[in-house]
Amino acid sequence: MGEVRINAKDMPYQVLNQRVRALVASGEKDIILDNVLGQRFIGDGIRGDDVTITVNGVPGGDLAMFMSGPTVIVHGNADHAPGNTMDNGKVVIHGSAGDAVAHSMRGGRVYVRDNIGYRGGINMKEYQTKRPILVVGGSARAFLGEYMAGGLVIVLGTDGVAPVSGRGVGSGIHGGEIIVRGRIDNTCLGGGAEQKKLTEDEKKAIRPILEDFVRTFTIDPDPVFSAEYSKIVPASKRPFASKYTWE
Repeated sequence: MGEVRINAKDMPYQVLNQRVRALVASGEKDIILDNVLGQRFIGDGIRGDDVTITVNGVPGGDLAMFMSGPTVIVHGNADHAPGNTMDNGKVVIHGSAGDAVAHSMRGGRVYVRDNIGYRGGINMKEYQTKRPILVVGGSARAFLGEYMAGGLVIVLGTDGVAPVSGRGVGSGIHGGEIIVRGRIDNTCLGGGAEQKKLTEDEKKAIRPILEDFVRTFTIDPDPVFSAEYSKIVPASKRPFASKYTWE
């Protein structure tokens, strides 16, 4: 089967998503959506490791929610919560994304070439060998990695852009790690988080991910690989233990 194109101009999101699901169910592997503008829930719940959905335009919220396997490529920006509770697969955004990117993500990868909004990676989690990964090429806003229970967030802040602008980074984190290029001011750390320098061995461990990211977006790799990195991790397994009242 060859590629199938859908002109999504002025198409209600329910109709668009019904058509996408029907095409995947019929065995189509390469689906291109043109003139997307705000349609929500694209790719939600879709399964199939060999399915690719290309979005030309700006998808609405909850892109690839509950998705397990496919690749979604967005040529444009994305709204809030792409990768929400995604189980597996890959989301590639050639632009910026809104708030709560990778919200509760539990597997797969989300790559954002430019910037993301608030609460990126909130409540990400991992189980056994399944580890979700969010990589951001630009910057993230406040409360990055809030309540993280697992997974990996990498924010590069390339081209002189600070990796994080805002407070509450890692607030309530009790699993996983946030890796940033350079360092962030400790006043930006949230409760229960601490910042450490990334060791050379740890840097080597994330190199394959960075290589995939720069290859995906055709980014100059030298500044990425030569930079120093820091990691934000849980200060303890119970970051809010002191907030409770014990009898």
